[in-house]
Amino acid sequence: MSGKYGSGQEVRFAQNELIISKTDLQGKIKYANRTFMRVSDFSEKELLGKDHNVIRHPDMPRGVFYGLWKTLKSGKEFFGFVKNRTSSNGYYWVFANITPDILHGQVTGYFSVRRCAPVETINTMEAIYAQMKELEKGANRSGAAEASWSWVEQHIQSNFDMTYEQYAMGLYLKHLKDAS
Repeated sequence: MSGKYGSGQEVRFAQNELIISKTDLQGKIKYANRTFMRVSDFSEKELLGKDHNVIRHPDMPRGVFYGLWKTLKSGKEFFGFVKNRTSSNGYYWVFANITPDILHGQVTGYFSVRRCAPVETINTMEAIYAQMKELEKGANRSGAAEASWSWVEQHIQSNFDMTYEQYAMGLYLKHLKDAS
């Protein structure tokens, strides 16, 4: 691993840059663009053929990935905020859009486009994700991810009358509106 960024260091990238990757059905990386490699500080060799969770930050609740896979397996696209790790244990936040890659009517993998998460949304998401992580600690390991995803869906539905993905999209779009 390269290790350009220090452990615990936040990496930011420009709002107009896109991190793009493509995976197979199991989540193994088949394509990573240069922005992905630069921001994550992983080389192409270190990414291709590896599980996409090579960049999973330990602060992320398993429930978010449970919801992500549940959404993708239903044939829908997923929108959400994710904290990723760099090769040297730095981190970067993204607003992710992940869609099934369909060829001849069959899902052949997944295509992900990530944008730099607005600073204003990070504290909000960190607080929600910290609650999800606490729920996961207290739950049976086999059901922890599903329990925390169920909690976040109920929490957002009861407080904002929308789904997690609508909430995430709303936070991102609010930032765009406020920035213009």
